[in-house]
Amino acid sequence: MGTDEVAITASAPAKCILFGEHAVVYGEPAVAVALEQRLSVRLTPAKMWSVDGSSLNPRRHPHIHHLVHEIWDADSEPAPLSIHVSGDIPRASGLGSSAALSVAMGAALHASKHLTNPSDSIEEFCRMAHHAEAKAQSGRASPMDTSTSALGGIVVLSDRKEQGCDWKFTSELETPEGKRTWEIHTLKPTENEIYLVLGNTGVHAPTSHQVALVAAALEANPTRINEIHAIGSIARRGLLALQDENYEAVGHAMSENHLILRNLGVSSNELEQLISAALPTSLGAKLTGAGGGGCMVALTRNPKATSEAIELAGGRTLISRLGNQGLSIDSNNGTPFWG
Repeated sequence: MGTDEVAITASAPAKCILFGEHAVVYGEPAVAVALEQRLSVRLTPAKMWSVDGSSLNPRRHPHIHHLVHEIWDADSEPAPLSIHVSGDIPRASGLGSSAALSVAMGAALHASKHLTNPSDSIEEFCRMAHHAEAKAQSGRASPMDTSTSALGGIVVLSDRKEQGCDWKFTSELETPEGKRTWEIHTLKPTENEIYLVLGNTGVHAPTSHQVALVAAALEANPTRINEIHAIGSIARRGLLALQDENYEAVGHAMSENHLILRNLGVSSNELEQLISAALPTSLGAKLTGAGGGGCMVALTRNPKATSEAIELAGGRTLISRLGNQGLSIDSNNGTPFWG
């Protein structure tokens, strides 16, 4: 690659939900953290659209296609770009790879079109990325993944402004079940020696399928909404424990949250094996993300022992501290060029 090549590169982190997955889609609170693992998007001008050497396809690349046409405001067709995606976030694992893609892609497109600093438009990136996620998930998506990937650190979603948190903005979405509104906050990451160990089952579990599964369960038996509300109550207790830096209580809330998710039918045998293996050396463990496969997470003060236990049970592990950098423009050579 020549040093004079016109290009823009942006990156965004993976995320891990500590409490509240699935319930957050229905307006309940949730807490997530940005992980050390990241996804990077690099854009260069081209003669035809491509993603990692293959033609840009709306069905194969729905998030990218949606963002391109949302950001391009000209009457003509969008000018073609070569898109290269790289990083160390496992796909379809519950760690928000598609959200990181949406956030990084939106920021890279913005930077390739405008001279303004993308950090000045962080709320807009969150909105665009959230809508791209919803478009790919039959209209159902919370802004949990995209907000965490964009803002970094620890992110709290709620139906109200939460005390003890730094409120950022309000997010809204029209879903098949009606209009949803979330208040987005951040929480200062801890400086304590506390870690997350992620165990990957290797089983791919697309978020859209799992979200639709929960929606169908609620439609078939409306009283199961009480389980959704219970997850919300656990998330509130977990948030208070996190604010107090009471990590024993945080771990307990995580494990309690998992029991309800398992009852909702979104766990799997592979997840249960890894969670059982992690519990003896951790403060708490649960599936993270949509479930059905993908990853589990354990909160621990002994990441080496917890990681070894998960790997002995057949999982592949990642270790991260709580809360890492969010969206970043990593290189900006010759922009704006997309216009």
